[in-house]
Amino acid sequence: MLGDFTYSNPTRLYFGQNALDNLRRELEPRGKTVLLVYGGGSIKRNGIYDQVVDIVSACGKQIVEDPGVMPNPTTDKLTQGCRLARESGADLILAVGGGSVCDYAKAVSVSAWCGENPWEKYFLRKEPVDNRILPVGCVLTMVGTGSEMNGGAVISNPETKRKIGRFFEDDAFPRFSILNPVFTYTVPKYQMVAGIYDIMSHILEQYFSGTDDNTSDYVMEGLLRSLIHSSQVALREPENYEARSNIMWIATWALNSLLSKGKATDWMVHMLGQSVGAHTDATHGMTLSAVTLPYYRFLLPYGLEKFKRFAVNVWQVSPHGKSDRAIALEGLARMEEYMHRLGLVMDLQTLGVTEDMLKSIAEGTFRRSGGYHPPEKAEILAILKESMHGR
Repeated sequence: MLGDFTYSNPTRLYFGQNALDNLRRELEPRGKTVLLVYGGGSIKRNGIYDQVVDIVSACGKQIVEDPGVMPNPTTDKLTQGCRLARESGADLILAVGGGSVCDYAKAVSVSAWCGENPWEKYFLRKEPVDNRILPVGCVLTMVGTGSEMNGGAVISNPETKRKIGRFFEDDAFPRFSILNPVFTYTVPKYQMVAGIYDIMSHILEQYFSGTDDNTSDYVMEGLLRSLIHSSQVALREPENYEARSNIMWIATWALNSLLSKGKATDWMVHMLGQSVGAHTDATHGMTLSAVTLPYYRFLLPYGLEKFKRFAVNVWQVSPHGKSDRAIALEGLARMEEYMHRLGLVMDLQTLGVTEDMLKSIAEGTFRRSGGYHPPEKAEILAILKESMHGR
């Protein structure tokens, strides 16, 4: 039965090849100083930086740059960004990049005027934000996280080897996001497929929970089928606009908080992957792909009906003459074949994990209670061991 819920999403999206034309209208009423946040410099090489700066300058805004956001933003980088936002008197944080840049911008937005250590207050203790929040806008250049339309921010602490995500309330959502699929054409293949798998994992984390007849499950099955098709087209034709636009739009729907309404949700693949990332600094989507199949094989007996439905409705497995378990396992086998076709990392060893790291990774894995069988610590360690070498 669908439970009670409230849904609100304040982000305005501009989508399409001319989406950037709307940046001016968003900038004009938002103060005089823009903190321009971006990553390692790819936006300068592909020309997006110049396009954005030209528009911001034409609006008469003062630009203060905060470059160098890493794929897994750290607590030290967050401290640096907060100081820069305060000292510059930033009126708006404009994130130009992928999910990590958007995540970081939101973390700075809620943390810049925090009166204590934001890592401890907002990420460890997960307290409500009770200070001024700076508005954020996003120009998306890589898809995967859905960060352009949610309140999520993920920060890593290299000293404690913890990577923690936090979903903040409406005030921390981007005020606007600009999504031009063409901006994703130059993303390297490795990053593209990692982002595609992050999208899939977001959907599956919400899908593999609950036993009721939930509308979201039907929506998610359609999104998954579309993603599977479009991702394979994009792999063959990286500049296929239809495929890239479909992937971009699916990514936004996958984690803009709509699909999860009325569902418990699981998120253990992300908890495992984030702990791996905290220990290795590996690409997020690849940490997810490396642990997914061992985790879902572990979970399958506890959620057999949903895994059977997944096999039939998403992977078109014929159920005729087969047991429920055989159907479900065939679905996971087809998913595994698809993951190999994409070129995803399928084992932890490839990401730099060694046997002596597994205990610490297990200890750093936060246990979530929304799935069919929340794993105990010993089970988490067993899943990680099975993830080491793939098959």
